[in-house]
Amino acid sequence: MNIIIIEDEKPAARLLQRKIGKLGLQVHTLLHSVEESIVWFQNNPHPDLIFLDIQLSDGLSFELFEYFDKAQQHIKSAVIFTTAYHEYALRAFKLNSIDYLLKPIDEDELSTAISKFNNQFQSRNFGTISNLDFEAIKRLLVNPAEKEYKKRFSVKIGQQIKVIAIDEIECFYSENKGTYMHTLDNRDYLIDSTLEVLETEINPKEFYRINRKFIVPMKAIKEIQVYTNSRLKIILPTYKDDEVIVARERVSEFKTWIG
Repeated sequence: MNIIIIEDEKPAARLLQRKIGKLGLQVHTLLHSVEESIVWFQNNPHPDLIFLDIQLSDGLSFELFEYFDKAQQHIKSAVIFTTAYHEYALRAFKLNSIDYLLKPIDEDELSTAISKFNNQFQSRNFGTISNLDFEAIKRLLVNPAEKEYKKRFSVKIGQQIKVIAIDEIECFYSENKGTYMHTLDNRDYLIDSTLEVLETEINPKEFYRINRKFIVPMKAIKEIQVYTNSRLKIILPTYKDDEVIVARERVSEFKTWIG
């Protein structure tokens, strides 16, 4: 199987290469810009699978596909996007059956994505990614201010429906295969969603997913403590749980988020 990575940050590309290697697969080529990728594709057989960063140093990676589309030389490789733009692009990826990995890349999610690709590869059940796919994602990337985020949630309590404003939420968390919201008045409500879906519905400037289990709003952070293994511990007003920890691979991005 021929695999390449297109990622403008060379340390991130090498880290992803090592993670893929742990799964028994070999990455043959690392590319770092649109221009470099165009030259490479002009002179090499197209790979089976591309791990593709959206934002490269010299433009959006979609420009690579647009270049070859115009030349009637479509790239037919399967694509797994690697992106930090989940708040804009996640829904578009799902609609167009394009797989994706959110940065920082989790090894379990990487393994799941590769397993999905392997199943499709065996049946050749993937096709050329169209300009329609690109345009749908680019619109969300380029015009994030136009996106409407949820301002309230409704939850069922017995035979009643309770409406909870977004400002009342202290955190979202997953537990025992369910997803819950915890409010500032120290109540928990089961909601019909997942953390992955919630990330597409709430404002990323106000909420951050600190690990696989928790999403927290900036307004609810009472204190941030240095924790073991280069992690950070979040203290919330009423929610008490030792797992409200910023994962080590997310610490740098979290610090940027809080400013």
